[in-house]
Amino acid sequence: MSQAVRTRPEGSGQPLSEAYDTALLDLDGVVYAGGSAIRHAVDSLAVVRSGGMHLAYVTNNALRTPDTVAGHLTELGIPTGAEDVITSAQAVARLISEQVPAGARVLVIGGEGLRVALRERGLTPVESADDDPAAVVQGYGGPDLTWGRFAEASYAVARGVPWFASNTDLTIPSGRGIAPGNGAAVEVVRIATGKEPQVAGKPLPPMHRETIIRTGARRPLVVGDRLDTDIEGAFNGEVDSLLVLTGVTDGAQLLAAPPQHRPTYVDADLRGLLTGQPEVTADGDGFRCGGFTATAGADRLELEGDGEPLDGLRALCAAAWTAAGEGSCELDGGKALARLGL
Repeated sequence: MSQAVRTRPEGSGQPLSEAYDTALLDLDGVVYAGGSAIRHAVDSLAVVRSGGMHLAYVTNNALRTPDTVAGHLTELGIPTGAEDVITSAQAVARLISEQVPAGARVLVIGGEGLRVALRERGLTPVESADDDPAAVVQGYGGPDLTWGRFAEASYAVARGVPWFASNTDLTIPSGRGIAPGNGAAVEVVRIATGKEPQVAGKPLPPMHRETIIRTGARRPLVVGDRLDTDIEGAFNGEVDSLLVLTGVTDGAQLLAAPPQHRPTYVDADLRGLLTGQPEVTADGDGFRCGGFTATAGADRLELEGDGEPLDGLRALCAAAWTAAGEGSCELDGGKALARLGL
């Protein structure tokens, strides 16, 4: 059964931390940026946790182990255990374990996070295509992953060994800017072999399944900053989502979002978990939220009123998404967004 097309952000009469039992939080762009905590993240998560909401951290980065991620978060002031971290390495390891014999050898093109996850599932990491692997797995291995590792993957994949990828994010943020991600490395092997891998990470179902298995969440809320991984992953898992504007997504991208990229809620940062969410209501030919009313004109989005800028953005989302229906809004929202400072 297809999902109904979302045409506006939803409201909530109670704090999101009370409406949902588990927050499935992306890390980079949501909790931290460049290794440092994002403003309001530490305090907001402390309040949420003290109120009884379970916090789980979900990342497509397969390089770091859950222990390492948990240690980093704890150093930032967010007490975290390894059991609270779910990685794409864990998701792909489970996917592989369901398709190869117990104890099978798996050729690893990536870092320690993949090796730890494979051993957890009873599989044996190996380093060469000559080690008779039953599968090849590829995950982000950091900037020092050598060209020879891609050659090993290509040798095995070309002769028919099943190929898996933790995720296919083309880029990854770093302290110096945007660097090639695992998706770029996957393209190297794809070009060399003409094959396609099975992929586990966000936004695909194996990652969502792994997260639910490990957290036991019954009413999860996905919290992320990326439309094409976090929000689409929530859409594919048929759960609600909160987009925070502390990462890569800007107002123009949000207004142009197709149905699978439209979040349930929109807020500035993780303080959004502590509050309810305002309703967006139909108002004549437009949509009203707080003191703003937004309408879709012939070639651009119009905004009237004043108040909290985020209310204006929510109203604009409703006008844009309604006009776009099952597509992407092509109306110019630049002037309206500039007025909101977004």
